[in-house]
Amino acid sequence: MALLFSFNVKAQGMPTYDNTNFISLVKQLIESGKQTAQMIKSVKFLKDAKESIEKVSSVVQQLRAVQEIGQNNQRLINVMQNDLQDILNSPYIKPDEVSRVVESFDAIVQNSLDTVDFIDQVLSSDYLKMSDAERAEILKEKELESKEMVSNIKTKTRRYKDIISFRKMQDKINNRETEY
Repeated sequence: MALLFSFNVKAQGMPTYDNTNFISLVKQLIESGKQTAQMIKSVKFLKDAKESIEKVSSVVQQLRAVQEIGQNNQRLINVMQNDLQDILNSPYIKPDEVSRVVESFDAIVQNSLDTVDFIDQVLSSDYLKMSDAERAEILKEKELESKEMVSNIKTKTRRYKDIISFRKMQDKINNRETEY
């Protein structure tokens, strides 16, 4: 046994190739290529879906803005029908003040009508070929203007009612009966 281990044995031979490993590698590459192609299709589908969702979202935002503007215009109409009539019919508003009251409310109503006309133009035509995002931005601006209009109407109404209330109180004080 000692003899076998004492010789330095070197073996030279032909390298062997395992065809099963090579075939397995090729199959894995083909499968990987198929998966990559499927992933590319999935990415394209997701991009298309994202664009569709963004378009729908933009339309929903536009619809909400238009609804809000419509509600604000309805508030304006309600104020004009109720509160403005009360203010104008009050005996504590002087005749020369009636025209100023009417003019101040008329300016707000005219602005409201102009806004509605502008929105109609923006929504009904391609209005200078603007995108949905640009259209939504304009509608948001008009919505903010509409909210400011409602705030202005409420402020003016409150101010005129305060004037009426003050003059009513002043009239009671000035016309009270004194018992001295």
